Amino acid sequence: MFDDLLQHLGLSAFSLRGFGPLLLQGTWMTIKLSFMSLLVAVGLGLLGASAKLSSVRMLRVPAQAYTTLIRGVPDLVLMLLIFYSLQTWLTSLTDYFEWEYIEINPFAAGVITLGFIYGAYFTETFRGAILAVPRGQVEAATAYGLKRFQRFRFVVFPQMMRFALPGIGNNWMVMLKATALVSIIGLADLVKAAQDAGKSSYQLFYFLVVAAFIYLLITSASNMVLRWLERRYNVGTREAIR
Repeated sequence: MFDDLLQHLGLSAFSLRGFGPLLLQGTWMTIKLSFMSLLVAVGLGLLGASAKLSSVRMLRVPAQAYTTLIRGVPDLVLMLLIFYSLQTWLTSLTDYFEWEYIEINPFAAGVITLGFIYGAYFTETFRGAILAVPRGQVEAATAYGLKRFQRFRFVVFPQMMRFALPGIGNNWMVMLKATALVSIIGLADLVKAAQDAGKSSYQLFYFLVVAAFIYLLITSASNMVLRWLERRYNVGTREAIR
C-alpha cells in the first residue's frame, strides 16, 4: 500500500522491504493518539478557560498555576514526570489496599499526558476567544431569558470558535508532531515504527523520510479540514481586507 502510494507520487527510491504494514500500524496509532488527546485537551481547555474567567478566586488561581507550569516546562520532561508519577501513585495505591499490581497502558498514558499538557495551551486559546465575543451579545441572551448553558451553546460558542480556530489549528499541528515523544514510554507510533524498520533494514534515513512524508500528508489533510471549519464559522461575517 505504502509502496504503491510512494511510487505513484514518484517518491519511492526502493521497496519498503515488507515494512509497509508496520508503518501503517504506526500511522494509525499516531492518528488515534492525536484525536483522543485532542478531545482531552479541548475538554481541559474549556474548563480551564472558564476557571480563569471566573469571579471565584479558588477557581482562577489553580487554573493560572496550571497554565503557567505547563507552558514553562518542556513537553518531554512533563511527559516523563506525568507518566512515571501516574504509575508510582497507582502502585502505591494498589500496595496500600493490597490489590493486584496494575500497569498503566501506554496508550492511555500517552492520551492523558498529551491531553493534560496541551490542555494548558487550549485554555489560553479559548480564554482569548471568549473575551473576543462582544459582551453585548451575552447581555442580550441573558435579557431573552437564556440560561448559562444555553448562552454558551447558542451565543458564545459559535462566535468564540471563529476567533479560536487559528489557535486551535496551531495547537493541533504542534500536538500531532508531539505524538512522536510517546515512543519513549513504549508506544509503537509512526516514529517508533520508522525507527524499527530503518534499523532492521539498515536504511534508517530513508524510513525517517517516509515517516516525515506521512506526517506531511496528515497535516495537509488537517489544513483542509481547518479551512472548511473556518469558512463554516465565518458564514455571515465579512472577511478582513488584506
